[in-house]
Amino acid sequence: MERALAPALLRRDRREGPHKLQQRARDESGAARNAAEPGMTQLDLKADDHREVYDDGPLYASAAKIFPQKVKGTFRRLKWRLLLVCLGVYYFLPFVRWDRGPTEPHQAVLVDLAHSRFYFFFIELWPQEVYYFTGLLILASLALFLSNALFGRVWCGYFCPQTVWTDLFYTVERWVEGDRRDRIKLDAAPWTADKIRKRVTKHILWLLIAWWTGGAFVLYFADAPTLVRELFTFQSSIAAYVWIGILTFTTYYLAGHMREQVCLYMCPWPRIQAALTDTEALNVTYRLDRGEPRMSLKEAVHKRSAGQPAGDCVDCNQCVNVCPTGVDIRKGAQLGCIQCGLCIDACDAVMTKINRPTRLISYDNDDNIARRLRGEAPVYRLVRSRTVLYVGVMAIVGGIMLYQLTHRTQMGLSVLHVRAPMYTTVKDGVRNGYTLRFANKWSEPRKFALEIGGVKDAVAKSEEADIGADGRLIVTVDPDATEEIQLYVTAPRASLTGSGEAITMKATDLGDGETAVVSDHFFGP
Repeated sequence: MERALAPALLRRDRREGPHKLQQRARDESGAARNAAEPGMTQLDLKADDHREVYDDGPLYASAAKIFPQKVKGTFRRLKWRLLLVCLGVYYFLPFVRWDRGPTEPHQAVLVDLAHSRFYFFFIELWPQEVYYFTGLLILASLALFLSNALFGRVWCGYFCPQTVWTDLFYTVERWVEGDRRDRIKLDAAPWTADKIRKRVTKHILWLLIAWWTGGAFVLYFADAPTLVRELFTFQSSIAAYVWIGILTFTTYYLAGHMREQVCLYMCPWPRIQAALTDTEALNVTYRLDRGEPRMSLKEAVHKRSAGQPAGDCVDCNQCVNVCPTGVDIRKGAQLGCIQCGLCIDACDAVMTKINRPTRLISYDNDDNIARRLRGEAPVYRLVRSRTVLYVGVMAIVGGIMLYQLTHRTQMGLSVLHVRAPMYTTVKDGVRNGYTLRFANKWSEPRKFALEIGGVKDAVAKSEEADIGADGRLIVTVDPDATEEIQLYVTAPRASLTGSGEAITMKATDLGDGETAVVSDHFFGP
């Protein structure tokens, strides 16, 4: 009989999952106790009758929905200001104009993929200057490390795009559905006309924000006013509409639905940050030296009047209610805490109402809590070896980039030796072929004079170049363009001391005298 029932019981256990298994175990335990009443037979289990229970239920439990409460205070105002600045820059920067001349684009910040250029106000970068982007990435990483060493995950709490747009979406949600209690009640309520109206309104506003976000992104890759007109008249390329659609969906889904799940499960920075921090960093910290033992306000007043210890924390849970990731900061440092400081504002408001000192939750560290428990004064060391190292490396990298930027030339010259054949024997001696590429970064045509050096009595010829009055080759390059020519250099055999000689090619801008020099080899038998 037991063998016949075993497969059925196993299938039932798998369907029910771990929560129902635990509940059924408690129910069966209670039934066993009830069976011990007089006149009933109790099941007698031997002490050595050990039964293993294999729980093959789901390994993933859906996260509880979070309804952050509205809060006012210092850090909330700071977040509002930074949010407006970040969104304002992102949405409106493509429309800022910058005069670069009649032949250049007038958009201040532009990624011109068609012409392989990046414009940032007065700076114009070419593809071969990609090292500037490498330097910017290094500076951004070091700035992130420095902020983490000083104030923990302030990037996550104030500047991260996921935080900024999620905060904006929460604001829309509160405006449409109300604050925390109203949203919880609406979420649990049955579907009515009022609930449908609010939900539809909220999602329409979310989609409009997401659409504007996707549209603003593509404006960085073309002239913004022109592209806006083409988008609304359906004259733009299909690629623009596709990218707007992709970014609209990702913004709507990540900021409107996934929210804190992105921080907890998708973003790698919390894990990396934990390995980079130290005990001196100031993080949002619950001061348990003040807050414990926690109890209700009435009980705390009674114990203080009796001379007994009572913490300032009244266990109101306001710090949890306002947290956008649902973290209880009183449990210590956690992966979900993004250091936004909203729990500080909520706790300060409560402390003010009950006439207790503020900053029960503050930017602090565990070392200072231990010092206070020992009766010592807290120590704050923002300047220490780690932060000095970060600032020093940032200064070095930034100085190198600034030097390169201020000494960059407006012309370029590169050479490539023709490999097949390496050289040719001619009547006048030995001839080598080269491919020269001239770059003109000016917004006007420029003429460059070419000179050959390093090989005695060498003569240079090119069908793409003119011959100047002084015998030098003259190459004309269009504005903001490159020009490639085939150069043939012939030298007498007597000029070669071996199978190869170093040869230099010097280009001089006839407009301002700026020069560029490249070197290669001249091969012979």
